Amino acid sequence: MDMYKLLELIVVVLLIIGGLNWGLVGLFGVDLVATLLGAGTGAARLVYILVGLAAVFRIVSWKCSSCKICK
Repeated sequence: MDMYKLLELIVVVLLIIGGLNWGLVGLFGVDLVATLLGAGTGAARLVYILVGLAAVFRIVSWKCSSCKICK
């Protein structure tokens, strides 16, 4: 697996984690990241930062020409 595909996989996993976490916050008021890692801890902040960076990476690397919707 080349480095770009590995990065893409990591980004997808982080975005899924972030999406599920926000879904839990919205539905049940449960922040799973904070529950597992501790609210306001360095580890929880790191996860939030990595999820945010994954979203920025996805936005910047979006290749709309390959999207069925945009064609």
